[in-house]
Amino acid sequence: MSARCTAIGERVGLRPFTLADGPEFTAHARRSTELHRPWLFPPQTDEAYAGYATRLIEDPARAGFLVVERATGRIAGFVNINNIVEGAFLSGALGYGAFAHAAGRGLMGEALGLVLDHAFGPRGLHRLEANIQPGNTASLALVRSAGFRLEGFSPGFLLIDGAWRDHERWAVTREMRARVR
Repeated sequence: MSARCTAIGERVGLRPFTLADGPEFTAHARRSTELHRPWLFPPQTDEAYAGYATRLIEDPARAGFLVVERATGRIAGFVNINNIVEGAFLSGALGYGAFAHAAGRGLMGEALGLVLDHAFGPRGLHRLEANIQPGNTASLALVRSAGFRLEGFSPGFLLIDGAWRDHERWAVTREMRARVR
């Protein structure tokens, strides 16, 4: 496993995005279109990836992590903490996705646990939120299994694929995470 990893679990490691990851990331994204639609639209071209990765690398209000399979070194997915607010709020919003070759194998559950440990540990956050479209059963199961609680419903919350989509708001705090462990 690479020394660049932020965290290492039993089957996956987390490492920061790099521009050099573009060809592998976009190839996996293109092969995962059927899995992702209509919920998620990760970049599928080198140009789109470069803009996406640059924002994650340079914006202090974001932290992006590639989920890498330890056994193969392949990128299995990604988990990003967006809209990080410090001060009294100490919060961020999660975005994530698995690639088709890794879906349904529990790798994202392990990766999300590593991100929560990082967010509530070294990063010093108090709360993470995940906003999920109600029909996205895999994503809902992922946050439930990580100890998130349902906090509400937001009609027309995010513009996705040209339409304002409803979302459920799920959240976990540092204290909730400590009780689950």
